[in-house]
Parts: sequence; structure tokens; C-alpha cells
Amino acid sequence: MKSLAKITHLDQLTFDNRFIGELPADEEPLNTRRQVFGACYSKVLPTQVAKPHCVAYSYEVADLLDLSDEVCVSNDFTQVFAGNRLANGMESYATCYGGHQFGNWAGQLGDGRAINLGEVINQRSERWTLQLKGAGATPYSRNSDGLAVLRSSVREFLCSEAMYHLGVPTTRALSLTLTGETVVRDMFYDGNPRAELGAVVCRVAPSFTRFGSFQILTARSDTSLLKTLADYTIRTDFPELGEPSTAVYTQWFSEICRRTAEMIVHWQRVGFVHGVMNTDNMSILGLTIDYGPYGWLENYDPNWTPNTTDADIKRYRFGRQPAMAYWNLVQLANALYPLIERVEPLKAGLAVYNDTFEQGWQTMIAAKLGLTVFDETLCSELLALLPLVETDMTIFFRQIALIDSNLELAQSVDHAIEQLADAYYLPEQLTADYRERLNHWLSAYIQTLKQQAVPNEVRREAMNAVNPKYVLRNYLAQLAIDDAEQGNFAKIHELLELLRHPYHEQTDKQQFAAKRPDWARQRAGCSMLSCSS
Repeated sequence: MKSLAKITHLDQLTFDNRFIGELPADEEPLNTRRQVFGACYSKVLPTQVAKPHCVAYSYEVADLLDLSDEVCVSNDFTQVFAGNRLANGMESYATCYGGHQFGNWAGQLGDGRAINLGEVINQRSERWTLQLKGAGATPYSRNSDGLAVLRSSVREFLCSEAMYHLGVPTTRALSLTLTGETVVRDMFYDGNPRAELGAVVCRVAPSFTRFGSFQILTARSDTSLLKTLADYTIRTDFPELGEPSTAVYTQWFSEICRRTAEMIVHWQRVGFVHGVMNTDNMSILGLTIDYGPYGWLENYDPNWTPNTTDADIKRYRFGRQPAMAYWNLVQLANALYPLIERVEPLKAGLAVYNDTFEQGWQTMIAAKLGLTVFDETLCSELLALLPLVETDMTIFFRQIALIDSNLELAQSVDHAIEQLADAYYLPEQLTADYRERLNHWLSAYIQTLKQQAVPNEVRREAMNAVNPKYVLRNYLAQLAIDDAEQGNFAKIHELLELLRHPYHEQTDKQQFAAKRPDWARQRAGCSMLSCSS
């Protein structure tokens, strides 16, 4: 196949900016905080910054945009993706949407901290929207300044790319840029704000349209614009469904439900907790979007949430994510009802979510255990066992692949216990009763493996393809942030490279697969986080 020519200057990018070309704009030109009616977006320029410095970029995302390495290390790249210059064809804007926040309708929200630069069409005819997060105030910023700090930007940049390489549907991140300015934030909302380093992340996705993009229009009884936006979205992002019609609207909703279910299955597979599953943070493409106070399960605790705002209610805890995605889809169904005016097709779409998730979850958990067929008894008992003691989810599932099913049963169980020892945070929790129950489960599990008669090597390879060795553990991200705030970006680059190969045994990187250290158990950024940017 002939290799495609790389772009040598950002002004060579091809933009078609279909979103603003086909959808109505806010008529008010001033960038003032306000309610925006009858429009899908407001034109707004990024805020100029003093002394931008590009900390890192993803060469895979650059390749999606046909950008050469020379472009990505140029000063112009830094200036453009800090928001100081619009390349030829860029037309910057912020979008209008609403949403339910923690179960309550919040009205208009919108891109309060994000500014879109336009839609690039690459040489493979793919559409990619470029969006700066932290580039300044928009009409939707409410009481915020629209800026972002380095700590949240590092987390977003690294996690976007880590999730992609884990095989989780996600938005991407092109670049992480320091602004050369400081931003005042109250990290713990405790009345002690401090100045932090400002930063901007360039996010990339086919579309950043959210459930809330449709909700705000239905809430305002703007059915005409609701139809316009739905028709645009179907023609642009779901062209395989055909020309918009009542029947196509129902197919479209079912497809959103299917994609959302598949995304949630992946979250549960790798132990990812989003932390803020509000409807404005749900992508109609079934992509993980808006990396705020997310986290990775260290010990397997279905009740854990990384979000300090949600610490009491735990609405968005790990074990509740599937139900919350369904709840959010119900709100989207309510928003789309004026287009269909029948309940049954929408209920059918929600049933698609339930069926897709249940089938996907069974297939996923069976694959994590190397089972050729889902075994409800085995899987249910394991998920009951794991939270009883502090068990590192990532290490447990990675190590269980090492079981030798060729040994005699008793030997195989003993060998399994040896392999799993490193997954436990507090060995003193392994009481006699717990050990007996674990031994019983391991015996049943190993007998099942023996009956499958799949060679150990084949089973291990399959298990290691779905059970990552490396994830973006909260403490690893925090260590990178600590160094970056002192001007040392080496850990960011090291983690970015590590997380490009999360399923591989990287022999010189074993320290990154270790359990969370004790010092990180309660430290901010390593256990829980706030929504503060």
C-alpha cells in the first residue's frame, strides 16, 4: 500500500467544519456568560496565553491527522494547540448542551472549558474534530474561567491514550501544552485555593456530541432544532442508517444503546471508574468522554468511586456504572421522544442495551478467566470473593492466567495460591475461612479448565489479551504530576510509552505493575479526586 504524504505545516490541514456549516449559530457575537437559545454553538476564540510549552504529543493521534513529526515538534504546533493561533481553515466555537448532574436536571451546561477548532478530514476521508480543553471562557462557562490546570490535564492526556491502547472506546488526545501562566484552584473545595500551572489538552474525536446536546432542546420544547441536530448527527456520524426518518430515529437510538453497552463492558473489564457519569458526559458515539475525577480500581471494591463529590451517595461507583448508563439512556430516550412519538420503539432500544451489556459482560468475564463458556456459578462466586479482602484487580486477573492445569488438582490449587499471593494488599485478612472458600473456588475453577482441555499456553495468551498488565494507576499519574509541576516531564513520556503496550510483558517496567503503595492509600490524587480542574 502506498504510504500517505505527511503534512509539513498545520495550514495544510483540510477542514470542512460541517458542524457549524449546517447547524444554527448563536446570534450574539460577544463572549459573555448567558443562556443560548435556538443555536447549537457559539463562535468564540481561545484565550491567548503568555508562554506556551508543548509537554508531550501522541504520535498515533498525529498520524490520524497526517501530521509529520517535524510539525509536532515545531513552535507553530505549540502556538496553535495552546490556542494562540488558528491555522488556516480553523473556525473556533463552543457547543450548547444541557444535562442531568448526579440525577438532577441542571439546565444549560455547554462547553464551559472546551473550544472546538473545527473538523479535519484526513487523507483516509475520516472526520476528526479538534477540541482544546482549558483554552478559556465561553458563553457556557457560568462562573468558571474556562481554564484547566496541569494536574487534570496530565491525567486527561495520559488516560485518553491509555484507554485507546486498552481497547476501550474513547476520545483521543493529541497534545499536552503548558500555558506559561497560573490558574487559581481550590482543589479540595475547602476554602484554600492556590495558584497552579495552567495547561491545555487538544482532544480529538469524530464528534463530541453528547446526550445533553439533545436534552437541552427537548427541555426547551425546540423540536425543530432537535430534529435538525438529530438529522445532522445521523447523516454525519451514522450514515450507514440511511436518510433520517421515524424508523431511522429508532434504529439510531438502538445503535447508541448498543455502543454504550459495549463501552461499559470495557470499563468493567479493565476496572475503570468514570466518576462523573452525568448525561452531559455521555457520548452519542459510545466513546469514553470527559476524563475528570476518574480512577482505576486498585483493590476490587464495587462500591468505590474516585469522585469526592460523590463520596457519600456513590451514585457513580464502579458496580453501578452499568445501571447508570441505562438511566442516562432513559433520559436520552425522553429527549428523542418528540421525534418518534411512540414509547415502544424507545423501550426496544433500551432492551438492546440490556441484552448487549448482559451478553457482552458474560463473554468478557469468561474471557478474563480463560473460560470457553460462561459459568455463572464460578463467576458469581469469584466476584463475591474478591471484595472480602483487599485484592488488586489488575494483578489478580493477570496472575490467574499462570495457573498450571496440567498438575494434579491439589498441586494445581497450591500453585495457584502462590501465583495469586502478590494480589493481596493485607495478607493478614486471609483468614482460615477465607482461604477455605478460596481453595474451594480454585478447585472448581481448575477442574473446569481441565475439562476444557485448552493448552496452558493457548489459554494464557488469550487471557493476557484481555487482562492488562499495566493500567494508569492513580498513584502513577500523581507521581508524573508531581514531577511535571517541578518542570520534569520524563515520567509523562515514560507512562505514555508504557501504556501503549498494556498487555505486553515489558520486562524492564515491572515496577509499574506493582500494587498501590501504602503511602498512596489516602493521598489526594491517588485515592479520590474532586471535580476541580
